[in-house]
Amino acid sequence: MGMSSALDTFCGQAYGAQQYHMVGIYTQRAMLATTLVSIPLSFILAYLKPILIILRQDKTIAAQAQLFARYSIPSLSANALLRCLVKFLQTQNIIFPMVLANGVTSLIHVFLCWALVIKFGFGIKGAAIAICISNWLNVAMLAIYMKFSSSCKKTWVGLSMESLHNIPQFLKLAFPSAVMVW
Repeated sequence: MGMSSALDTFCGQAYGAQQYHMVGIYTQRAMLATTLVSIPLSFILAYLKPILIILRQDKTIAAQAQLFARYSIPSLSANALLRCLVKFLQTQNIIFPMVLANGVTSLIHVFLCWALVIKFGFGIKGAAIAICISNWLNVAMLAIYMKFSSSCKKTWVGLSMESLHNIPQFLKLAFPSAVMVW
């Protein structure tokens, strides 16, 4: 959530200046940057137990937290993408698709939790897997909306090489935004 907050500034300025295509470019740039940042974060999650033990957490709790965290790793990039898509749509005051996607995802998530945690007995691993599936489902629904909706025609012009430029400029605002939210 933190790094994507930089999109409030970049996309808001682009939209206000009627440079609609730049809203999509900034969003793509943010999607790339936040996904790349999720890679080193996944290593922290993979080896969370020793960190928690250093912070004086109970060893049993630390082991369970690490197990959950490891199974949650695929959700990191989904969450990064989801936050960027949400900012992209919020900039344009497009709210209903997010409400609908979250509603559908929430209903499916309840079923997934029951199935994976209780029915199939995966326990804490099942809870993490359910979160991953739900986040990726939410990303897929919003991405499909963004790609095919006439509401996003001006702002989403498809993938662009331009999004690869000025990533350091994005990061200069994204990292402080992440710290501020943290």
